[in-house]
Amino acid sequence: MGDSIGWGIVGYGWVARDYMAPGIRGAGHRLVAVSDPGEASRAAAEAEGARAHSDLAGLLSEPDVEAVYVATPNHLHREAVEALAASGKAVLCEKPMAASLSDAEAMVAAVRKGGIFYGTAFDQRHHPAHRAMRDAIRQGRIGAVTTIRIVYACWLDRAWTSFAGQDNWRIDPLKAGGGALMDLAPHGIDLVDFLLDESLEDIAALTQARAQDYAVDDGAILIGRTGSGILANLHVAYNCPDALPRRRLEVIGTEGALVAVDTMGQVAGGTLSFTDGASGKAQGISFDAEASPFLEQVRAFGSALRRPTERDAYSAERDLHTMRLLARAYEGVSGRGDPEPDSRSGFRPRNHILPTTSS
Repeated sequence: MGDSIGWGIVGYGWVARDYMAPGIRGAGHRLVAVSDPGEASRAAAEAEGARAHSDLAGLLSEPDVEAVYVATPNHLHREAVEALAASGKAVLCEKPMAASLSDAEAMVAAVRKGGIFYGTAFDQRHHPAHRAMRDAIRQGRIGAVTTIRIVYACWLDRAWTSFAGQDNWRIDPLKAGGGALMDLAPHGIDLVDFLLDESLEDIAALTQARAQDYAVDDGAILIGRTGSGILANLHVAYNCPDALPRRRLEVIGTEGALVAVDTMGQVAGGTLSFTDGASGKAQGISFDAEASPFLEQVRAFGSALRRPTERDAYSAERDLHTMRLLARAYEGVSGRGDPEPDSRSGFRPRNHILPTTSS
């Protein structure tokens, strides 16, 4: 086989349609087939030259599909990954791994049993600016890292949808498993691991349901600490107007700071700068501003699929640790006197959120 990969997609929503499919084409790969129960989704996939199936069985029968991107609502990840693992196909599954920790654990067990190549789609690892940040940190440019601060926010109202007539599953606690914390915080938690070469070990969170009228949190603040003592502060939100500054990544060290603005997200570009800790002078750091994180993600996954020696960057166990941190973050909020997490999803819906006033 050549380097061109035959891809399948399970769940053809806006991320798959607007970012993953172009990334597959841009990397010189082929989108062979799509599985989605929605007629509009299948029509959009067929317009891109892919064969469209209404169920997963149809996609599994496609011999030219080597790798599959799973982009269904979170509560359907487990079913898809288990079936794909049994079929022997490589899997790139959207974050979070699942809507519940128990589903994520079952997925990892299926991956082990099937012996397949698996990755969680943490596309922010592949943004060229974030790669440049990691290189600078590893080179010691900012000295000993003390703190990482992340703001990753957007506006998500009840009416938002991928296709006309479809529901907004991200605001359904049973389908999503949570709200802004569940959807956006995994990127920040994973970036800590990627940038610092160590994971968060301690985590706590406060959530809010401040601006939106739905049954999941629309904002959260998380604090964490790595094993070596680096502190992390993450602000994620569904209640920040998109015209406002809302995407910022800072890594502070004893000799300087790295700041990336408007790099977190699905598109290319943004800015990256270094500020010297002695002089206070700032200077820009160049990176490939044309390559999107999705394009780079497809390139990296495809290369690792063809070259097993490159698979050390992928770890289902590491991604399961991220899921466990999410579970602990939600449990910490619910562990101060309000009801237990919803047993069906594993995470706590809005009506269990603590009031913002002190008791």
